[in-house]
Amino acid sequence: MLNQIDFNKLKDQDTVLHYCVLSKYETRPTKTGNQYLQIEVKDKSTSLIGRMWGGFENVLPELKPGLIIKIKGTAELYQNSINLKIEQLRLTQPADNIVISDFLPSSTRSLDEMKSELNEVLNSITNIHLSKLVKTIFDTHTIEKFASSPAAKNWHHAYIGGLIEHTLEIIKICDLMCKIHTNIKRDLLICGALFHDFGKLKELNVNTDIYYTDEGKLIGHIVLGAMEVESKIKEIPNFPDKLKNDLLHLILSHQGKLEFATPVVPKTLEAIVLYQADELSAKTNAYKYSINSADNTQGNWTKFIQLAGTDLYLRNYEL
Repeated sequence: MLNQIDFNKLKDQDTVLHYCVLSKYETRPTKTGNQYLQIEVKDKSTSLIGRMWGGFENVLPELKPGLIIKIKGTAELYQNSINLKIEQLRLTQPADNIVISDFLPSSTRSLDEMKSELNEVLNSITNIHLSKLVKTIFDTHTIEKFASSPAAKNWHHAYIGGLIEHTLEIIKICDLMCKIHTNIKRDLLICGALFHDFGKLKELNVNTDIYYTDEGKLIGHIVLGAMEVESKIKEIPNFPDKLKNDLLHLILSHQGKLEFATPVVPKTLEAIVLYQADELSAKTNAYKYSINSADNTQGNWTKFIQLAGTDLYLRNYEL
């Protein structure tokens, strides 16, 4: 395990001697016409921008996103954010004994605990057609993959175990709504929650970073998930067409609005509940992560967060 300060804990003028993942890099011109190297690097806690003003020419041809590099330099406060002034940069070597998992954030929840909770949900489905479907799709191999996958590249639950954690949160919200509104079709809604982000198993991949697959970029997780579920439904004899359409509608409408890339807006009671449950889980996690990863340079507020459309108050939550 790495023994280095997390990026989000760095302060102005701290010495930096870190292994990190290279996310982006480019050369840019200085005012005098020379070139400098600008990079974006990340650890488990956050991403930072670094600049190297010389001495990078020999290593430049070897750089590519996703590589683990070692940097030496200084943390500097610039426009209310910590940036890195880099003096030396090199690629890692076998003797460094670097473990990829050191750079991947993961859920604070136990994966075994979440897998057990998921199995309880699967066993709670009483509709014979839906029960057959969830147990066909969620075999042992798929559960393991589902439990180790992120729910996103950025913004919410973007870490190992994020997909199962996000899904279980939504299921709990949906179960609560079923107790409040007893006319909601519970089995249908829970299956929609189970499958709403199932396509992310094909949309996202993980190495030193979380990245989109070609399939994910070309088709997207919503359609990929609907295609997979429909394919499995065809293998189940006498699966009702109406039930199939209701379930596929939940998957296809779960992002709520056409401008959010959902193919169709929610048009059933279960669909609007799923959309709002998804929003609540995702935004709560995203706001919490943004607050926790703030770099301690903004006083009582985070920097402006584009996806949130606001800055966030860094209140002390230990009340």
